[in-house]
Amino acid sequence: MAATETKLLARPGDPPAARAPSPPESARRRRKRALSYGALGQGATWHISLATALVLLASWWLATRLGWIKPLFLPSPRATFDAFIGAITGDTQGGTPLAQHVEISVLRVLAAFGLAVVTAVPVGIAMGTSRIARGIADPLIEFYRPLPPLAYLPLIVIWLGIDESAKITLIFLACFAPLAMASKAGVRSVAIEQINAARSLGATRWQVIRMVVLPAALPEILTGMRIAIGFGWTTLVAAEMVAATAGLGQMVLNASNFLRTDIVIMGIVVIGILAYCFDALMRRLEKALTPWKGRM
Repeated sequence: MAATETKLLARPGDPPAARAPSPPESARRRRKRALSYGALGQGATWHISLATALVLLASWWLATRLGWIKPLFLPSPRATFDAFIGAITGDTQGGTPLAQHVEISVLRVLAAFGLAVVTAVPVGIAMGTSRIARGIADPLIEFYRPLPPLAYLPLIVIWLGIDESAKITLIFLACFAPLAMASKAGVRSVAIEQINAARSLGATRWQVIRMVVLPAALPEILTGMRIAIGFGWTTLVAAEMVAATAGLGQMVLNASNFLRTDIVIMGIVVIGILAYCFDALMRRLEKALTPWKGRM
């Protein structure tokens, strides 16, 4: 009744304070509007991705069919598929089947990535919570992080030789830096109010880190894991240059020596598909562990 009287008494020329305030937006309406905005950016895009892949495949086939590009530089999709079938049966240089190349490369990447997770995450958390740890580790990581793996590959060979430890170490170093920096950024983004609230309830330093800091930094850590495993696959070819006898990177490099462009492109496609599958798995893990991400 009072709001109706205020609305009737308010005139067009009156200041805003004299007019009746608009009713507050209900929580249900706000949530519905937020979900509708989120649907605009998070809708299913698989059909767009599929159409893009089909267009690229058709362009590839057309360019090779009409002879715009010589087969030495870009073989046809059929030739690449035939190389894939031949690689499955071991009909490539060296006679190693494709499954063995995939197994060895996946084991190398997973071993290096696992070592990076168990070492880089604690280092990043320590850098985010301790001034001393940040002063020690941050300059070292920032120094070698921009360096390409091929720059320190000869040094790793001198130190570790040409066995598996050199390859895993090279991939490990590529994964370590982005994961440590992401963990540090996640810890530094934790709201100080949450930490103070936990301390006011009597939580110790380790309880604050375990119950407040680590869950709040988990989205950034998982994002860093996705980036790190991508760097691991990127460094795989460089790592398998070190006297490797098997592996996808070695298969690609060996085929390039014999100008087998079809095998080179086939190996690149296989590496890309494997990396995409690992990234999809990491995204599923991220959604399962941090279901609140993007909704707050």
